[in-house]
Amino acid sequence: MPELNNTKLAIIGLGYVGLPLAVEFGKKMSTTGFDINEARIEELLSGQDSTLEVEPELLAEATQLSFTTDLKKLRDCNVYIVTVPTPIDKYNRPDLTPLEKASHSVGQVLSKGDIVIYESTVYPGATEEVCIPILEQTSGLRFNQDFFAGYSPERINPGDKEHRVTTILKVTSGSTPDIADFVDTLYRTIITAGTHKASSIKVAEAAKVIENTQRDLNIALINELSLIFTKLGIDTLEVLEAAGTKWNFLPFRPGLVGGHCISVDPYYLTQKAQEIGYNPEIILAGRRINDSMGGYVTGRVVKMMTRKQIHVVESNVLILGLTFKENCPDLRNTRVIDIIKEFETYHANVDVYDPWVDTKEAQHEYGITPITDLKQNHYDAIILAVAHDEFRQMGADGIHALGKSEHILFDVKYTLPKESVDGRL
Repeated sequence: MPELNNTKLAIIGLGYVGLPLAVEFGKKMSTTGFDINEARIEELLSGQDSTLEVEPELLAEATQLSFTTDLKKLRDCNVYIVTVPTPIDKYNRPDLTPLEKASHSVGQVLSKGDIVIYESTVYPGATEEVCIPILEQTSGLRFNQDFFAGYSPERINPGDKEHRVTTILKVTSGSTPDIADFVDTLYRTIITAGTHKASSIKVAEAAKVIENTQRDLNIALINELSLIFTKLGIDTLEVLEAAGTKWNFLPFRPGLVGGHCISVDPYYLTQKAQEIGYNPEIILAGRRINDSMGGYVTGRVVKMMTRKQIHVVESNVLILGLTFKENCPDLRNTRVIDIIKEFETYHANVDVYDPWVDTKEAQHEYGITPITDLKQNHYDAIILAVAHDEFRQMGADGIHALGKSEHILFDVKYTLPKESVDGRL
């Protein structure tokens, strides 16, 4: 096991999770950021971060941080932190391919006494059941004799400039008591909010996967309430604001549930539960409700258009916002795509406008080319899907000006006053 003052870190994966972590460690100790994406490394070497998670001045402060795509340059490192994504496939099954490949890469440079810490969201047991055997096989070393492991789940909230990596309390764990102490001490060098040392790697894995499962279920409940209140002719937000006057009522809002965590993590837990013979009911019910909301929004807008005798076929529809959350360029698993696809089944002409989105990424991920200029008096329906500040600044009048004399404006995110829109969740 390395001494803390002799630690040479390698961060594997430099996305929304890995880069902020690498920058903070790079202020304190020798840190190498590794990514297989050459364009990403070139961008970071130029002092820029396209995810907008780390400002150029913060990158410059990490004087002990270097970047590389060359695996051989990690051989001198003795602590490896793996921060690669753990997505789901089109059947909502956990896809551990990035994690398995990262483990294979680390195994090629692993030396006796080294520690491998995983931050990627997984089901309880995945680190020891999936990752460790790959490390052993690739390196030829024995777990908990020649090398060790830890797990410290990421808690990054993309686009959030208040809750950042250093100010979010960190859960830590290790494969032995001594390693658990080392991992905890290592993170304490950068985490000002403090740490919570779990009793085992499995406990830390489980803690992470239920954080977002709990949020997913809470939002699913509010989404279901929205479906009910709409049928009753009651405004959902007014109900929630009234109920929110009680001190212990949780302030959740209905909406589209996308992103790399809340809409993904529950499937990691349910997959593992099914493997051990338990069929989850509440968790999967919540997922079904949340995954249906894009189609529900489209259905409501189509009904409103029909009432105004606006033909849906060949209509012009504008979607404002494509990212999975406001004021953030992250497109991962955005559920706005569900609205777009639903309208396309009606043979509507759909334009997507989002000032935060990288056009090439949108084309690559979803085959969508966002428009760059908004057309006045052009649209039969406008859906405000993401509450970017730019849309708030446009206001209801500015957005209505994009529509024809007869059009529908639907507000998914409660961005505009109730009286200024035709409908909202």
